[in-house]
Amino acid sequence: MLSWSNSSKQMKQINPKINKYGTLLSLYLAQSVPMTFFSTVMPVIMRLEHYTLTSIGLLHLVKLPWILKFLWAPMVDKTGGNIPNYKKWIFTSELFYAIIIFITAFLDLKTDFKLIIFLLFLAFTASATQDIATDAFAFLILKKNERSLGNSMQSAGNFMGTLTGSGILLIVYYYFGWRYLLLALAAFVLLAIIPLYFYKVSSNNPKEQSQNLIGLKDIFLFFKQKGIGRRVLILMFFYSGLIGILTMLKPWLVDLGYNTKQIGLLSGIYGPALGAILAVGMGFFIKKYNKRLALLLILILAFVTSFYFWWLSHRHPDFIPLLLGVLSIWGVYGMASVFIYTFAMDRIRAGRAGTDFTIQIVLTHFGSVIMAVISGKLAHEYGYDGLFLLEIFISLILILILPPLYRKETKILLQSS
Repeated sequence: MLSWSNSSKQMKQINPKINKYGTLLSLYLAQSVPMTFFSTVMPVIMRLEHYTLTSIGLLHLVKLPWILKFLWAPMVDKTGGNIPNYKKWIFTSELFYAIIIFITAFLDLKTDFKLIIFLLFLAFTASATQDIATDAFAFLILKKNERSLGNSMQSAGNFMGTLTGSGILLIVYYYFGWRYLLLALAAFVLLAIIPLYFYKVSSNNPKEQSQNLIGLKDIFLFFKQKGIGRRVLILMFFYSGLIGILTMLKPWLVDLGYNTKQIGLLSGIYGPALGAILAVGMGFFIKKYNKRLALLLILILAFVTSFYFWWLSHRHPDFIPLLLGVLSIWGVYGMASVFIYTFAMDRIRAGRAGTDFTIQIVLTHFGSVIMAVISGKLAHEYGYDGLFLLEIFISLILILILPPLYRKETKILLQSS
């Protein structure tokens, strides 16, 4: 009887956490799978349908809402502000998202291209809005010692979405076609938010009330906080030692002679799968140790990975050595994403969770876009080995600069708390 009683108590302690983390995982999957499909697989489908590269290039305009979402994040915070209201934002956004995908399923890529682009822009706007509300929702339901594991669910959801959206759905398209694929995608979005419906707010969860004074000025006020410059530098340059390799990975594989199936397996399935696994592992690592040690570990692994790719670039690598490289870059990227999400949650102002978290993640995207553009130019001018050599030096500089910046930024947060 005593043993049964203890087991029951343990289940009561475990189930709320499984419910919490499972809900977060499903929400990030709900936004990640369709977004990955439209941004990575749809260009492949369009090319197979003989669309021009100019038309395919226009498809990238649908990503604009994810870059500009910080502009309406204050509105979400103003009308949100507590867990039930953020849930309403998530449900509304996802329902609109699913409806747009459903409508798109009945359109023809050849005859309705402009309308499809417009609808996808609306869909990505809804998805970006859902992301704002979900990040704020996650901040409110996670205790401070749960943030690393909670953010690992975000990273794992994104990587699992990449795996599904860029790998599995292409196979589904091959067998079932455009219409049935999108209908299934719309159904998936709706199914993925079911756990949120059943998620019950614990009495221990904070219920932060809406702040009527929230507005666009809060975007500028975020940058007026003490010591914010160090945080901005960390956010913008954190991925610099990785993003150049990730950007040029698929073109490099093409130039090495690998076909689309092999590239899909390497960079569309194997890599993201390990990224998801190590994202969860990093969540446990940060909880057991600390973010400072995690930061140093990630930076060192990025340096080693850059060196490994530079070494590979001086020979024609066989499949296994190349697989190790792909796994390493995606693995480090998975761990890095958990750190940056957890790091972003450390500086959130009361009532402005969606705004502050969104601003910080957009800063990482902005820095990544700059590095991605530069990497293409460098690879063209100096070859892949030149790009990988630069990544070695960038990684080394980050090891020397970012940990001291992080220590000083952490001291400021401790003093202000």
